[in-house]
Amino acid sequence: MQHGKKISINRINTDTTMALTPELQTLTKAFSGLGVDEKALIAILGKSHPEERQSFRKATTPHFFKEDERSFERWDDHHIKLLKHEFLRFKNAVVLWTMHPWERDARLAKEALKKGPESYGILVEIACTRSSEELLGARKAYHSLFNHSIEEDVAYHIDGPEGKLLVALVSSYRYEGSKVKDDTAKSEAKTLVNAIKDVDKRHPNEDDEVIRILSTRSKPHLKEVSKHYKEISGHDIDEDLDHAVRLKETVRCLCTPEKYFSKVLEDSLRTDVHKHTKKGLTRVIVTRAHSDMMEINEEFENHHGVSLVEKIEETANGNYKDFLLTLLARGG
Repeated sequence: MQHGKKISINRINTDTTMALTPELQTLTKAFSGLGVDEKALIAILGKSHPEERQSFRKATTPHFFKEDERSFERWDDHHIKLLKHEFLRFKNAVVLWTMHPWERDARLAKEALKKGPESYGILVEIACTRSSEELLGARKAYHSLFNHSIEEDVAYHIDGPEGKLLVALVSSYRYEGSKVKDDTAKSEAKTLVNAIKDVDKRHPNEDDEVIRILSTRSKPHLKEVSKHYKEISGHDIDEDLDHAVRLKETVRCLCTPEKYFSKVLEDSLRTDVHKHTKKGLTRVIVTRAHSDMMEINEEFENHHGVSLVEKIEETANGNYKDFLLTLLARGG
């Protein structure tokens, strides 16, 4: 499989599906979506005869199987890899859920660094949506698990201004009280406006003051900064950061995490997206079930007109679906 290739199990087109027997329709559905309907597979395949399994292979060609040059139907290699991921989805969700949160975040950070730029947003997510103590715990766990600090690994793997921003974020230990100095918040809002407005001259990722404000200030303070930014510029700050994806993720995670997580869920539930993107569904529900899942669910429903529960019911299968719905019930 090529790096970055989008993969999903293609649903058989309506005309073909309508021609299948009920058993084959059930099997086709069991293989479609997120996760696998294990009960349906056991109930039908476990009792089937060789000729019935051959009928399934022929009926689903070319979606799962293809004709080999030596005249037999064989699995398409692409779908073998995909189904392995789908069978593992439930196991991975359970393993993540049972980990200590510190270890979970440390392992998620390590995986993000291995996967490359498309996964660096996970580092922002961990650094900016956890409490100071939770982030410190993840850093301790990272030390123990990998014999490095997360800061040195981020600095080693990510070059330039983006790396500088991410090192500052994962190193942060923010004040978590409620006190905010309004005049300071207003002054720093002006600093951000100027930095973002002058993007043609200098990318805001390269501005030391931007990094200082976003990596050290408390979340209540940054929400005030965001409010003043809109008053000064007439725009929400994240609207002005489409050219700076990592900064946009940072601002959203710090100021409106429910919007950030709702977008991750939206992307993960789309068809034909990369397998790494699909993992966002497990990651968000497992890591937020004990904290702000209710707010995330409300944001998702307000934005999409359908609840997250309904969307998962429609999209996911089997034990994986049941586990996600159980976690959502805890957080709702």
